[in-house]
Amino acid sequence: MKKFLFVDLDDTLFQSMEKCGDATDLKPIAFLKDGAPISYSTQKQRELLGMFEQSMTLIPTTARNFDAYNRVKLDFNSYAIINYGGVILSEDGQADLSYLSAKQSQMHLALPGLMDVMQHIDDYGRKVGFTGKARLIEDFGTPFYMVLKDPHKKPEPLAEVEKHVVAPWLASDGKDYYLHRNGNNLAVLPKALNKANAVLHLKAVLSEQHGEILSFGMGDSKSDACFMSQCDYAIIPRSTQLAGVALEAL
Repeated sequence: MKKFLFVDLDDTLFQSMEKCGDATDLKPIAFLKDGAPISYSTQKQRELLGMFEQSMTLIPTTARNFDAYNRVKLDFNSYAIINYGGVILSEDGQADLSYLSAKQSQMHLALPGLMDVMQHIDDYGRKVGFTGKARLIEDFGTPFYMVLKDPHKKPEPLAEVEKHVVAPWLASDGKDYYLHRNGNNLAVLPKALNKANAVLHLKAVLSEQHGEILSFGMGDSKSDACFMSQCDYAIIPRSTQLAGVALEAL
């Protein structure tokens, strides 16, 4: 039986230098556009990755867009899910145009809502002196979701934005959207955009190709739990947001 691991990337297989703690033997894995390293893997992460690669096919399942995904220097050789499930890359690294076309229709319908919440966030920022700017993430000519980061990488200002702007908006005008917040990352996404939808689609494709498959899901964020729940087994790195909910709180 063929085995597939749908795996998140950031904070799962690698992370920023600040999040590596006292780990040694770090290796740069992901890079900025200018070539500077931005994320690193630890020895344990590389050992784990090597073990997985011996027994199963890895399918990256990430929020990264096409450009950012291609700046990850890991040797994946199958499908990939990017843009929070908005785009599926085929085994040749090209976008699955049939899947993308369906998503484009949904995302363009969701664009006015994303622009609205961005305007609310920017208005709030001007009032309170918050300098972070909401950004629309687009790829393949398609608007997918909104993201906001604190320029000083502090979580407290994002918590205030969530409390005073995003949560009230979701409860009134934004019922077709949902929030993802983890560390210095706050995103508002259309409900039509979800890694779980892409995982379900790919599982059907893989089952058609290989017969019955065995699937694993691995991720660090609460938002990853949706796609992991569509797999036969779930793997959670310790000391992550999802581990805090699923394991450490027990």
